[in-house]
Amino acid sequence: MSILAVYSNKGGVGKTSTAVNIAYLAAASGRNTLIMDLDSQGSSSYYFRTKSKLKKKTRGLTNSGKAIEKSIKSTDYDHLDILPADLSHRNLDLDFYDAKKSKSRLKKVLKPLNEEYDTIVIDCPPTLAVLAENVFNAADCMLVPLVPTTLSARSFEQLLEFFDANGYKRQMILPFLSMLDGRKNMHKAFRDALSDKYDALLSTVIPHRSQVEQMGLEQKPIRVFAARSAAAKAYKQLWQELIRGGHVD
Repeated sequence: MSILAVYSNKGGVGKTSTAVNIAYLAAASGRNTLIMDLDSQGSSSYYFRTKSKLKKKTRGLTNSGKAIEKSIKSTDYDHLDILPADLSHRNLDLDFYDAKKSKSRLKKVLKPLNEEYDTIVIDCPPTLAVLAENVFNAADCMLVPLVPTTLSARSFEQLLEFFDANGYKRQMILPFLSMLDGRKNMHKAFRDALSDKYDALLSTVIPHRSQVEQMGLEQKPIRVFAARSAAAKAYKQLWQELIRGGHVD
């Protein structure tokens, strides 16, 4: 089982759209896939037309047992299930902090799902606290969207510094450019600067396109309603790059 987290310590960078589309593509390739919505806003749950509600609230994510399995729901797509968000997720940092071995609870809770799923995609909220460290310990790799702004680059540097200071391996971080408009000189300069600075930067670029915003209206992955669009092709390229790089089984 491969666990892929879509993470950023900055909001508004396209985490949810990436998680939804990558999970859909994983399932479309025949992999039994679970998308896990850890954000209390429940955007991934909304895109998959799933009611945001968990049995036992966040306790199902901090304690071993059947609560997490009983909360998993099917989606409209073959091979794709979802563990929906819950409003109680706003307290996840506190709940993990109070648990024994607080930084590795999520990894333990997900372990029993190994027999049922080939791929788990985690849609993460923008936090750099105990919840984030649970994700760092549970995930095999992390997709980190970088948008063409100074604050996005600054947040990414903070993430790298946190990894170095706390003994996490940078190799699991897979940054990629998101929401890029190739017609803008500033965006092109941002792309070139990051390409020169970070060897780990993936080659795929997710363009700034209206189809990404349409996901909220359609409540579907982009390939379902706009398969020929540039955005749909870019997400497919991103998925294929993950496979070629050996980041997913």
